[in-house]
Amino acid sequence: MKKAVFFDLDGTLLPMDIKSFAKGYLTMLAGKLSPLGLEPETIINSVWAGVKDMYKNDGSATNKEIFWLAFEKFTGKSREGFLEASDAFYENEFRAAQQFTSENPLAKIAVELAGNGGRKVVLATNPVFPKSAQLTRLSWIDLSADDFELITDYESDSFTKPNPQYYLSICERIGVSPDECIMIGNDVGEDMMGASQAGLSCFLVTDYIIESDKFEWGGPSGNFGELLEYLKAL
Repeated sequence: MKKAVFFDLDGTLLPMDIKSFAKGYLTMLAGKLSPLGLEPETIINSVWAGVKDMYKNDGSATNKEIFWLAFEKFTGKSREGFLEASDAFYENEFRAAQQFTSENPLAKIAVELAGNGGRKVVLATNPVFPKSAQLTRLSWIDLSADDFELITDYESDSFTKPNPQYYLSICERIGVSPDECIMIGNDVGEDMMGASQAGLSCFLVTDYIIESDKFEWGGPSGNFGELLEYLKAL
């Protein structure tokens, strides 16, 4: 009996081409931060430097702290001012990044099915965004924090996908063992490889699949409609 279902967000519950989405919203973020004294290209590159360091986080600090240390190192600027402007962007202007995604009226149904029988439902989206950005993206598919037991974000988490410790830390926080959990995602490396190495069962959603040259998935998979049938059968 499975006691918890973990959902990825980008490309899984929320339809998107991740490269187009990143390009679009980072251009918006650079426009917000550049008046503080950095070129837009420098800002975008500093974000990628921060993401790279968050991926290497060994649990010694939150992803937020790792990100802003990387920002300061890359730009030579203090985070002061930039952090406040970044928070304001994710609370407000980031909402317009919905234009780089698509609708998914089935997302709410999938989450409701996952919670049948009292199962815990987790939004296991890579915690490289603030909580506000996670909630905003959820709102685009008619979901909210109330639909989940836990939502991972860069303020609270100290690991990222595909590190198995990311999945194990979620299991510890919600009080379930890995073999009692299912991870649902579209990224073969970050979702299927990381979660299966942590001992979770997995389902690969193929609509916006991201392949991996490090791992090959041969387990359950299908489009979003087939995911619903899988969840009904749990």
